[in-house]
Amino acid sequence: MKTKLLITLLLALGLLSACAEMNPHPMDMSQAVQNAETKADHEALAQHYEEAAKEMQLKVDEHKKLLSQYQSKSYLYGRQAQSFKDHCQWLINAYEKAVEANLSMAKMHRQI
Repeated sequence: MKTKLLITLLLALGLLSACAEMNPHPMDMSQAVQNAETKADHEALAQHYEEAAKEMQLKVDEHKKLLSQYQSKSYLYGRQAQSFKDHCQWLINAYEKAVEANLSMAKMHRQI
């Protein structure tokens, strides 16, 4: 009984943190990009995009661990196991695309 409760609580916490709203760009990026004129401005933007990419990569790694758990011990999650796997895979794909986009923007600003 305690094991099931612990697993349920950990799962709920994991899903809540996974679905938490992320704001990878806390500043107004369109305004910052439009106002960037100097090399230092573009360097700061590149650094910002790289930091956002690092945060997204951490999320990718976290969800890959969760997916591995769901795959190796799907019997613990019953009927919901496949939904959890699908959800994790979708999030992994979305975060990987965000990593690529942020790194691309960082590269572009470094070249300017």
